[in-house]
Amino acid sequence: MGAHAKYDLKVHIVWVPKYRKRILTGPVAVRTRDLLRQIATENDLHIISGKVAADHVHMFLSYRAHQNISQIVQWLKGTSSRVLFQEFPHLKKQYWGRHLWARGYFAVTSGNITDEMINECYWRRISEYGWRNEWRGWFALGGGRWR
Repeated sequence: MGAHAKYDLKVHIVWVPKYRKRILTGPVAVRTRDLLRQIATENDLHIISGKVAADHVHMFLSYRAHQNISQIVQWLKGTSSRVLFQEFPHLKKQYWGRHLWARGYFAVTSGNITDEMINECYWRRISEYGWRNEWRGWFALGGGRWR
């Protein structure tokens, strides 16, 4: 992203183990938590909050504008699945086909922007670049062009 772009992107993601088995307990839960933290750090994600429950994972993340949610989920589920299978052989017996996590996930974005924030950005841009230069070619509210 350029130096002139500002963003604050957050997403709440939930996913479950295949067959919703309650496998995320004890050392598996602790290792899952540590892996997700490591994956987040490596991919420039900030974990705001999260929980590894026995049969699902919740994560509330802040991410960069060039990242997309499906890629984030792919990093989290793919890497954690591979490492957990390597480190906990008993999981391979419960999950044939090398799929620890169920297909799909739930994601909802979160944001907070007010009219004041929009107005402040608008007036700052005008004061920095001037009315004519900044807004030339943009459509006015009435549908015509500003001249």
